Amino acid sequence: MASYDFLRRDRLRIAAKVGDGYWKRATRWMRRRLPMGLYARSLLIVIIPMVLLQSVVAFVFMERHWQMVTQRLSAAVTSDIAAVIDLISAEPEGDYADIIRIARDRLSLNISVEPDGELPAPRPKPFFEILDQILSEEISRQIRLPFWIDTVGNSNLVEIRIKIDGDRILRVYARRNQAYASNTHIFIVWMVGASLVLLAIAILFLRGQIRPILTLAKAAESFGKGQKIDDFSPRGAEEIRRAGLAFIQMRERIERQIEQRTAMLTGVSHDLRTILTRFKLQLALAGTSPDLDNLNQDVEDMQSMLEGYLAFARGEAEEDVGQLRLNDLMIRLEAEAELHGKALTTSVEGDDLIRVRPNAFTRLVANLASNAYRYANTVHIDARHSGKWLTITVDDDGPGIPERSRDDVFKPFFRLDEARNLDSSGTGLGLAIARDIARSHGGNVTLSDSPLGGLRAMIRVPA
Repeated sequence: MASYDFLRRDRLRIAAKVGDGYWKRATRWMRRRLPMGLYARSLLIVIIPMVLLQSVVAFVFMERHWQMVTQRLSAAVTSDIAAVIDLISAEPEGDYADIIRIARDRLSLNISVEPDGELPAPRPKPFFEILDQILSEEISRQIRLPFWIDTVGNSNLVEIRIKIDGDRILRVYARRNQAYASNTHIFIVWMVGASLVLLAIAILFLRGQIRPILTLAKAAESFGKGQKIDDFSPRGAEEIRRAGLAFIQMRERIERQIEQRTAMLTGVSHDLRTILTRFKLQLALAGTSPDLDNLNQDVEDMQSMLEGYLAFARGEAEEDVGQLRLNDLMIRLEAEAELHGKALTTSVEGDDLIRVRPNAFTRLVANLASNAYRYANTVHIDARHSGKWLTITVDDDGPGIPERSRDDVFKPFFRLDEARNLDSSGTGLGLAIARDIARSHGGNVTLSDSPLGGLRAMIRVPA
């Protein structure tokens, strides 16, 4: 018994896992096919309930109201035909003029009696024709005589033939709307028309609600790229206004913090430069001596570190966004490579004109290129400008950087002890400044192995 319970629990556990797997696959399939935009999803939230509601209403109308009305009308027409048959059967002399007149004037039926005749061959039953089915049932139930009907031939009339007394054929022509609820199309037209009007109103309102969200997203994206946004103001619903106001306050706090940091560093740099100037003056007055050479070098290193740190802290945030041509940038890099005696090849794919902060972006690419010149003999720079992203890769054949240290080299003042000691003649801020500039454009700088055997530095920023 215990083993049976264990097997039962194991089967239930397997079935639950299989069910979860099917559910996850169905969820992934649905997620891939549903639209991702808020506007499209909002429209689906409006359209799907409307379509379901109309489908239910149309089904109820077709199955209940339409069928019930058609059945009552067909029963009434069949009752009139049964009364005509009774009158014909009670007229032994064959004078049917009065009966034909009464049927035409009082019952709106055009009839004729054929003394000798046969019923035609049965017609094929029309598909989805409710009148043919209900009218046949009513004639079979009320009259109980052989009959033949045509509900398809003439769209405005229904022809009925009934065999009376074995040799006479009663031919009846009735208007279709006498036996059929013919106003269904009015219901459908009104339902579809009203739905289209409501859908148009919903689209207009949704566009008005989505537009402030898109404006907020665009403002946040521009701020992330370091671009100025002076014309943004919160609009739309209360929640969107609150989000926009929170974004403005966040932006003001960040800008205020940057301004305070820049002002503080400007003051610190002024004070430190004054002290360094005094050091230089005192060393100059002290004359030339081998013992003072190291002290002079230390002062120069301190000044270089100070300038590098100030450049890193500022991050070129005060520069406005402008246009830069990639081909001009590559020409400048080729000239610099020629001065260093290095072999440089470049390639540009896509649009040549980009919108960045020109000086900062030029410094970003030049910084990575100069690092490659310093430790490699062959360098290749590839720029690809697509509709959404700008990707620049700098490949070299130098010693590279160990994978474990590729994140650390972006830290300020970090130095490598291995063969490729980046910024060995600088301050250890080159890559930190490069990543800071890339992130201020909304992108990033990453390091990986190069196909040339050295290091690959990749810049990827939104276009």
